[in-house]
Amino acid sequence: MAPRTQRRSVALRTISTPLILAALLVAFALVAWASGSRPFNQTVIDIFLQVIFVVGLYVFVGNSGVISFGHIAFACLGGYVAAWTTIKPMMKGISMPGLPDWLMQLEIPFWAAALAGGAFAAFWALVFGAVLMRLSGIAASIATFAMLAMVNSIYSNWESVTAATSSVVGIPILRVLWPYLVAAILAVFAAWAYSISRHGLALRAARDEPTAAAASGIDIPRARLIAFVISGAIMGAGGALYAHSIGLVTPDTYYLGLTFTTLSMLVVGGMSSLSGAVLGVLILSSLIQALRWLEAGIDIGTTTFALPGGVQEIALGVVMIAILMFRPAGIMGNKELTWPTGRGNDKPGEPGETN
Repeated sequence: MAPRTQRRSVALRTISTPLILAALLVAFALVAWASGSRPFNQTVIDIFLQVIFVVGLYVFVGNSGVISFGHIAFACLGGYVAAWTTIKPMMKGISMPGLPDWLMQLEIPFWAAALAGGAFAAFWALVFGAVLMRLSGIAASIATFAMLAMVNSIYSNWESVTAATSSVVGIPILRVLWPYLVAAILAVFAAWAYSISRHGLALRAARDEPTAAAASGIDIPRARLIAFVISGAIMGAGGALYAHSIGLVTPDTYYLGLTFTTLSMLVVGGMSSLSGAVLGVLILSSLIQALRWLEAGIDIGTTTFALPGGVQEIALGVVMIAILMFRPAGIMGNKELTWPTGRGNDKPGEPGETN
C-alpha cells in the first residue's frame, strides 16, 4: 500500500474510535428520549455522568499505568464550584456565609459553572500533581488516596464555605438529557485528542518502557503531570454537572462510593482503552438498571416476578469477577473500536498506534 494511502487508512481507523463511541452515546440518548419515561431519562443522565468520570480517569490511569484513587476529589471541587456560582445569593448567605462578597453575588448558568469547575479542578490538579507525579507505583496510588481524604476532610469541616457535612441545596436542577450527552461526547473527544498527541504517546511509552523512555529524553513526571491536569479538568466539569443533576452537594457525595464505582467500571472495560472506558460504563450501568427493575418486580400475566433484595450487588459482583477471570485486561484489553479499513492486517490498537 502506498504511504499516503496507508496514512489515510491509519487516520480513518484512529478517528473512527471516538465517532463510534459518540454514536453509542447518541443511541442511548435517543432510546431514553423515545421512551418518554422520566426515571429512565434520569438513568441515562447518570450513565453519561459516569462516562465523563470514567473517561476522565482513563486519561491519567490508562495512559500512565498509575492507579489513582483520588480523582473523585476533583469532581468534588467541581461540584462545590457549581454550588458557589449557581445558587441564589440569599440561599448562599444562609448555608455558606463565609463566601467572599463577589462570589456570594455571582450567579452563572450551568455550562459556565461546569467550565469554571473544570478550571478550578485543573488548577488544584497542577498543584497536587507537581508533588505526586514524582512518585510511581503503589506509592503514587496511596498518595492519590491521601489527596482524596484531604479534600474530603477539608470540605467536611469548612462550615462557613462548604456547609461542612450538611447538604448544600438550591443548585438549579437540570433534567434535560442533551447537555449531559454533549458533555460526555466532548469528554470522549478530549481523551482521544490527548491520547494521539505527542504528550499522550510519550506517556504511554513511559508506561510500557519507563527506562527506555527516560533514556530517550522523555520527562516522565512532566508527562504524567500533563495527563493529571487534563483528567482533573474533565473530572471537575463532570462533578459540576453531577451537582446539577441532583440539585445538592455534600463531601460524601464525592467520596469512596463514587471512587470505587468509577474504578471498577474502568477496570472491567479495560484500563488501557478509551473504548473500554466507555463500554465498561454502558455495560455495567445497563446491568445495574436491569437488576433494579427485576428487584422492583415485573408483571408476567397475573404473576409478579421479583428478585430478592440484595441480589443486585451479588449478581453484579459475580459478573465482574467472571469478566476479569476470562478477560484479566478488561473487556477491550488495549484495543479500540474501529471501522474496518479493508486491509487484512489492520488490527485495532491504541489511539494513534500504527501497524
